[in-house]
Amino acid sequence: MNEIEQIKEILALPKDIVILTHRNPDGDALGSSLALKLFLEEQAHSVKVILPSEYPKIFHFLPSIESCAVYDLNQEYALEQIEKAQVIFCLDFNGLDRIDKMGLKVQESNAKKILIDHHLDPEPFADFQFSDTKASSTCELVYDFIENLGQKEKINVPIGECILTGIITDTGSFKYSTNPRAYQIASQLKERGVDDYQLNDKIHNTLTEKQLRLLGHCLANRLELIPEYQTGIISLTKDDYHSFKIGRGDTEGIVNHILMIDGIKVAAFIREQPTIVKMSFRSKGDISVADIARNHFNGGGHKNAAGGAAYASLKDIISRFKKELPNYIDKIETL
Repeated sequence: MNEIEQIKEILALPKDIVILTHRNPDGDALGSSLALKLFLEEQAHSVKVILPSEYPKIFHFLPSIESCAVYDLNQEYALEQIEKAQVIFCLDFNGLDRIDKMGLKVQESNAKKILIDHHLDPEPFADFQFSDTKASSTCELVYDFIENLGQKEKINVPIGECILTGIITDTGSFKYSTNPRAYQIASQLKERGVDDYQLNDKIHNTLTEKQLRLLGHCLANRLELIPEYQTGIISLTKDDYHSFKIGRGDTEGIVNHILMIDGIKVAAFIREQPTIVKMSFRSKGDISVADIARNHFNGGGHKNAAGGAAYASLKDIISRFKKELPNYIDKIETL
């Protein structure tokens, strides 16, 4: 019996199900989790989505997002739900450290664990693993998962909105990490009535004045270009966080603006936080920022989109990043 047939058997009767995704959930994490939740609830399962931390406010429009539990806000409830779960879905992360202390509870659980993810090198903690690094997003894989269960017709507009949100956000509105399947799914969802224009408007055109002023500050005062290595860096200090009262989600997408500059192929967004420095990396073409993140900054991700973190000063992290650039990018002559 193959994995899908086994899962069909597991899901044949109503179950207590928990869906988990990574800390600081993005559009793909939220979209895939909520799409799967809505689908499973249609099959009469009791489903809880638990997020390690709060989600960016721009995703408040997603169907059923208000039902998500947040571990940081109610640890006891989150752990209780994991403990009583009969099935645990792990979406958009490849290792239990991505869900903080909930990871230990998942490891100890006797529930059937199902991983659906598109990141490199998944840890072997799940009973069933649906992993494809070539997928545009975990939402793409959730769509395929539902289709493989023989339930494609159950993908209605709310489920489709969640799935397309993840595909749009993880591909930068189909600018990177695309593949033919992502376009096929988007087409099929549009045929089912999902309004891609409205989704894009909700995702991209709901910035606050503070976020727009912060973006202006980053581009005017915090952008450094290294033309010989086709690289741009934006850094934010603790003082910047205080001055702009930066909260969760306020810096979303800033790193992508660096790659809008002609001739720039690598972007680094480095933020000094109270006890740690966090990094987001983006690249074009064959330059693997995942390697940079994994080898030097305790991180990882995809070839063209990755992140990391380190306990060091902002100055030291920027210096380390610059020092490693020649090992990953060929120097070019500049005028």
